Amino acid sequence: MLAPLREEVTDLLSRLIQVDTTNPPGNETAAAELLRDYLEANGLACELYARTPERANLVARIKGTGDGPSLLVMGHTDVVLADPAEWSAPPFGGEVRDGEIWGRGALDMKSQVAANAVALASLAREGFKPTGDLIFAATADEEVGAGFGLEWLCEAHPDAVRADYCINEGGGDRLEIDGTPYWLCMVAEKMSAPFLIRVRGRSGHASMPGIADNALVKAAALIERIAAYAPPQVVPPEVDAFLQTIGSDLGALPRMIEEMVEPLLGPTFSPTMIAASQKRNIIPAVCEITVDCRLPPGTTPADVEPDIRRALGDDVEYEIEFTEAHGGTRSEFDTPLLRAAESFVAEVDPGARVAPMMTAGFTDSHWLREAFGTVAYGFFPVRMAPELMAQLIHSADERIPVDDLELGLQWVRHAARTLLA
Repeated sequence: MLAPLREEVTDLLSRLIQVDTTNPPGNETAAAELLRDYLEANGLACELYARTPERANLVARIKGTGDGPSLLVMGHTDVVLADPAEWSAPPFGGEVRDGEIWGRGALDMKSQVAANAVALASLAREGFKPTGDLIFAATADEEVGAGFGLEWLCEAHPDAVRADYCINEGGGDRLEIDGTPYWLCMVAEKMSAPFLIRVRGRSGHASMPGIADNALVKAAALIERIAAYAPPQVVPPEVDAFLQTIGSDLGALPRMIEEMVEPLLGPTFSPTMIAASQKRNIIPAVCEITVDCRLPPGTTPADVEPDIRRALGDDVEYEIEFTEAHGGTRSEFDTPLLRAAESFVAEVDPGARVAPMMTAGFTDSHWLREAFGTVAYGFFPVRMAPELMAQLIHSADERIPVDDLELGLQWVRHAARTLLA
């Protein structure tokens, strides 16, 4: 790629990182205005959509002729908390050190936002005339999901983000298996369906435990049971496609791949929080256990509740309350967008293959799939080792190599030209 585009995307990402959009409170309008100024300087009209003034979403587009599908390239501008005391560089400094851009959001996911913006701007400068609309959305509130971002846009301004295809976060990792490189394209995601296990007892003074019925003690057994529960394994179609692509079966996977695949084979239940007495000297009458529950696409909380109850047993009385259910969607993977990813990988990494896969977490893609039937993939290719990325995302010293940022920019430009030219 020409050096000026490399410098342009590096500069834009650095400036985006310098805008503190820690969520909560978010304050994503400042990032949206920075992007608007950049895009308007390149001749692109932008719209800001905001449920509240300080939490704006930006949408820009290159209008198509109407002869082809539409493509949405998107990313969220909010980031998670960063404690400067834990970092080797200022988390909102956007510094370039030894070929890497440092700062909160460098990987998750202001890098992809910057690449999307520069892709649109550079294509507009080149006079690109797509057959369908090429849309860029920089959205708020993905990290918390309080209703200010893509969920709200799909409901309040559906025509702003309606698209046939979407490129989002969540994939693009490069793995080597027996010497062959594979790039993961996330075509599905599990549902986030956390629930409470509520155990009741009888309160009393902690100095006289015999006169009370300690709900916390009763809950301890249930925590162990739900943590130990292993549901039956079922291979979903995305994992089956991945196994076929790499020419392996479940019993012959390398350890790192096995750890990635295992949580995709059924529901997962992870106790993560507990709430009981608010004072040291009061035995709690109620104890609530929060369980992070992730369900495969097509599975609902009602489907798994009987299994949860069997795992918990019937010797302790309890209640179960599911507190939300988001995600759990999939897109077909025999599509022009996947073939665009394949042709891109063939150019930049000869001999490598694209492998469809599911993510154990979830992204904003599910709002688009549910609202419009959009084919949405997580694919932003980077060469950084997946284990290093896992250590840096939502952690200290988050950073991205400029080479990977440039690679992602190349991909977005390639996808637009391949699908919409």
